[in-house]
Amino acid sequence: MRLGPTKAAVLLGVLPAFAFNVLVYAQRGGRAAPPPTPRASAPFDLSGQWVSLITEDWRHRQFTPLKGDYAPLPLSAAARKMADSWDPAKDEAAGEQCKAYGAAGLMRLPTRIRVAWQDDTTVKLETDAGTQTRMLYFGAPQGNGGDWQGLSAATWDAPRAPFAGRGGGPPPGGSLKVVTTRMKPGYLRKNGVPYGANAVLTEYYDRFDVAGGDSLLIVTSELVDPENLMTPFWTSQQFKRENGTAGWNPTPCTAR
Repeated sequence: MRLGPTKAAVLLGVLPAFAFNVLVYAQRGGRAAPPPTPRASAPFDLSGQWVSLITEDWRHRQFTPLKGDYAPLPLSAAARKMADSWDPAKDEAAGEQCKAYGAAGLMRLPTRIRVAWQDDTTVKLETDAGTQTRMLYFGAPQGNGGDWQGLSAATWDAPRAPFAGRGGGPPPGGSLKVVTTRMKPGYLRKNGVPYGANAVLTEYYDRFDVAGGDSLLIVTSELVDPENLMTPFWTSQQFKRENGTAGWNPTPCTAR
């Protein structure tokens, strides 16, 4: 193929510059700058102490519901049978008072949370309710799972989380997305509503700075558990950022 005079002139002008850039790159050792760490590239700051705002489902979250009170959860027949047989004394005798404090139910409890970067690729989330610790790993999660908090893989999710913009506009820079698997079977509610070992919990964390200087952390969650749920179960939890550490009160798990 023969190039016209205009295209030939353009290429003759571009090639020297390209060769110069390649030469400079080679002289510098051929190494590109490393990408920023997840901590350095965070679109918002989620560190600090936050307190849960129980603005809905009060009777199911602030108190332990009665046995059989599992509306409006989309439970399977097997899950209803398990919930109807809930026995907190049996859980206590088995040393399983923390069944309602696993990852799939923990953030719905009335609690304070502390969030901090443990290192450049790991977020540590602690709760005073049940004295639980969740580790959110960017990259490959560490460990084998099988405990109450399972394995949590974190990413910065550029699109905003579903429903996260209601009442405050879209979050700046996207969401912290956390996918948790390999959880020890536990309770969605303290009255024995179950989730299983194959459940998958997907969470989106968004920060909103509102008028008056307050900051809110919205955690939108989807639980997929075909063994116990007829459809995916969506919830939204709200937390308000606190100034300082007053009010932090670690307490043990309770079955009742």
